Amino acid sequence: MQRLYSTFARGVPGTGLLCLRLVGAIAAFHFAAADIPSTSTPLWTLVAGAGGLLLCVGLWTVIAGGALSLVALWSAFSGQGDFWAEILLGTIAAGLVMLGPGAWSIDARLFGRKRLIRER
Repeated sequence: MQRLYSTFARGVPGTGLLCLRLVGAIAAFHFAAADIPSTSTPLWTLVAGAGGLLLCVGLWTVIAGGALSLVALWSAFSGQGDFWAEILLGTIAAGLVMLGPGAWSIDARLFGRKRLIRER
C-alpha cells in the first residue's frame, strides 16, 4: 500500500477523503439494502455490502473501491439499476482508488510510514 501512495493525506485533504469514503459507503449500503429483496443479483449485493463496509473503515481501499467501481459500472450499463446513481457510485469508488484512503483509515495505520524513536 505504501508503494501506491507516498503519504496518507492529513488535515483538510484527509477530512475530504474521509467524507468521500463515507459517502461512497452510504451509497453502497443503500444499493445493497435495496437489492436484498431481489435475488437476481446476489453478487452485486455482496460486493456492495462488503465494499461499503471496507470503504467505511478504510481497509483495503484499493481492492474494495476497484471492485465496487467495476460492479457499479457494470450494473449501470447493463440496465439493472438506476443509471446515474450507479455512475456516481462507480466514479466515487474509482476516485478513492486513485486518491487513497487518507490518514483516518485502517490502511494508514497498517501501511503508513512509521516513526522510529531511538532510545539512548
